[in-house]
Amino acid sequence: MEIFSHALGALSPLNLGLALLGVASGIIIGALPGLSATMAVAVLVPVTFGMAPESALIMLGAIYTGAIYGGSYSAILVNTPGTPSAIATTFDGFPMAKRGDGDLAVTLSTLASVVGGLVGVLALLTLAPLLAQVALSFGPVEYFWLAIFGLTLISALSEGSTLKGFMGAGFGLLLSTIGVAVVGGDIRYTFGSQVLLGGIEIVSALIGLYCIPVLIDLVATPESHLKVDEEQRGIRLREGLKHAWIGKLNLLRSASIGTGVAILPGAGGSIASLVSYSEARRAAKDSSSFGKGNPQGVLATEAANNATVGGGFIPTLVLGIPGTPPDAVILGALLVQGFRTGPELFTTNANITYTFVAGLFIATCLLLPLGLLIGRYAFKSIISVPKALLVPTIAFMTVIGTYAIRNSVSDVIIMLTLGVMGWLLNRYGFKPSPIVLGLILGPIAEQGFVQGFLMGRASGSYAVMFFGGPISLTIIALSILSVFYPLIKARRARRRNPNGAGDPHQEVL
Repeated sequence: MEIFSHALGALSPLNLGLALLGVASGIIIGALPGLSATMAVAVLVPVTFGMAPESALIMLGAIYTGAIYGGSYSAILVNTPGTPSAIATTFDGFPMAKRGDGDLAVTLSTLASVVGGLVGVLALLTLAPLLAQVALSFGPVEYFWLAIFGLTLISALSEGSTLKGFMGAGFGLLLSTIGVAVVGGDIRYTFGSQVLLGGIEIVSALIGLYCIPVLIDLVATPESHLKVDEEQRGIRLREGLKHAWIGKLNLLRSASIGTGVAILPGAGGSIASLVSYSEARRAAKDSSSFGKGNPQGVLATEAANNATVGGGFIPTLVLGIPGTPPDAVILGALLVQGFRTGPELFTTNANITYTFVAGLFIATCLLLPLGLLIGRYAFKSIISVPKALLVPTIAFMTVIGTYAIRNSVSDVIIMLTLGVMGWLLNRYGFKPSPIVLGLILGPIAEQGFVQGFLMGRASGSYAVMFFGGPISLTIIALSILSVFYPLIKARRARRRNPNGAGDPHQEVL
């Protein structure tokens, strides 16, 4: 009963208003390309300095929740992830929008985000101490193998040629090595240029590889970029609930994956959404429809995205180790206020903790009405704006969003260069997702490998260091399965249907 008495504090008019304001602000900021969830939280942190710790936590958690969800708007409507965690949402969200189901995709995104967010909050409430101990068992070697596992998902995520997918990932890994080394501080592949000294900023690369090719295609083609039915309702809640019920196992599995990945500091929502998308496609009877506008793809990625919010708070609050970049900003804001995290958080500071968890639960529930309302307005705005106005508006937002990340003109130059390269590569069958995946996972893999190598040299056995732990062996087994499962599945399909062509969506070469 004491838990419920503390939780009732979240229902005060002040905390309810902060949750509502935080969710709305986060959705709007997260929907703008370049303005990530981390930036949304960081920009609004000063507003919370005069608040009580529980109220500050509720507002920052609501902003984070809204921003992660808001990234799906631009991912669905203009094929540009508003946040890095929305990369996989473009796979099926934008094809749905192109065929006239953009409003349905936004509705599905909203429903999945609410379900995923609630699963993450329940995990934070019930499993926080246990899952925090699991996170502590991951060292540099485990993170290295986790990054390798993420790279093996390319075999399931590549559209068309798996070989081109791995080549794209290799190009992304090469891009991730530009600039100052993660370990050691060596300067690599800058060719004496000051522009490349800071490396390739991930969000800038996202905007360039996803948004610029869309803008070029908008200019090059006379027809509208989205198909519009005569009777667009903007909210297709009943139809969305039907798809969500059909994919209920997909939703729960993806939310669980998102929570599990988020407890690992540094993993983040982009890995969670890619893993959940890969598992959804692997479990589907008709995997060839993924990447062509399958509603289950949107449900999987968005459920995993928002589950990372609650999951990421587990190591942040229990161990003081940020699970995701926005968690690091929130942790810093709490430390400024004198709030200390630790294992005793659910005992000595139970009033603050349970009030915050209840507030995060309320903020997640508020996603449903606010998301549908703002999503309906965003969808109608995109389809009604003339192309002559839409293109320069998006172009202006991409430049401003890229510049605002580090206040660097160099990032804008890199973004435009990668955009043109992405457009050219796309014409030859190289999709942007493997490139971005390599760029994101490259630093994680490099740091884990170098640190594991140094630890192995100190201990006298590299084999024991990299292959001796049960977690490492489990991830290695999953990586091998991820690489060979599509090939085994395609062979079985050919045996069942000797005259068929197998899965046209997944070719080996």
